Amino acid sequence: MTISVLGGGAFGTALAITLATKGPVTLWARNPANMQTARENKARLPNCPFPNSLTVTGDLDEALVAKTVLLALPMQKLRDFIRAHSEALAGKSLVACCKGIELSSGAGPVQIITEEVPTAQAAILTGPSFAADIARGLPTALTLAVADDAVAQRLQAELTTPSLRLYRTTDTIGAELGGALKNVVAIACGTAMGAGMGESARAALMTRGYAEMQRMAAYRGADPDTLAGLSGFGDLTLTCTSEGSRNYRLGLSLGRGEPFDAGTTVEGAATARAVAKIAQDAGLDMPITMAVAGLLDKSLDVKTAVHSLLTRPLKEE
Repeated sequence: MTISVLGGGAFGTALAITLATKGPVTLWARNPANMQTARENKARLPNCPFPNSLTVTGDLDEALVAKTVLLALPMQKLRDFIRAHSEALAGKSLVACCKGIELSSGAGPVQIITEEVPTAQAAILTGPSFAADIARGLPTALTLAVADDAVAQRLQAELTTPSLRLYRTTDTIGAELGGALKNVVAIACGTAMGAGMGESARAALMTRGYAEMQRMAAYRGADPDTLAGLSGFGDLTLTCTSEGSRNYRLGLSLGRGEPFDAGTTVEGAATARAVAKIAQDAGLDMPITMAVAGLLDKSLDVKTAVHSLLTRPLKEE
């Protein structure tokens, strides 16, 4: 087994830790020195020691010896990174481990990989998961989406660990959208809770937000059943109900009128803007997404956003 994980954030580190329980894994990070010395990621994932089979490096060439490469990089930086290293990534199995829609193009991670490295086997790993749970060996199930099912079966066997169970699908578009769009709904739910609107309001936002997810998935040619799985409904449930989610915490801060740490990557913020543009151009009815985009761009305040949702024309569910 030759696996490398690119990205020393919490999620990339967690994946490297669990995969290293099966065999040698290389974790590439831009600033690896502290992790190499401490044998843990104290900054992003404290109290999760590295197995002996996990090698940490700042040498990208060393990491790219692997045939299977997990890309645990920020969504909005994924294309630039892949384009800069396209020759070294050619012919490999590239597994995106980020969730979102590219703001500049409206593309998801698998589409970006396919466009930039046509010879690669493009995949995405997504679903309900917190990095700390994975790193500590707590039971977690994710979706692995690859267009070629033979490749999916090989990667499924390679990336499944005793505590990390993978289910596979060939619907890469559905898996991409489930992981991306649930972040937007999580911001909406956090906003509602932060503003003191209550659990009933959150349940309504989750349900109607899920309807918006299905609407966008159908528009982009995904299988609706994919959205009912781990990458859609499963991830929606986790992200909309826990302060372990950065997207939910951003929503809480919006609802409370409090500042949010600008250094924290929140993929749902860019995704909300990207999806709002797609929906507007396509004439899709996605009022929750539009409200979240308005809150983030400060063209709406919370009171106005709530009023706009509650005064929409009455209709069938």
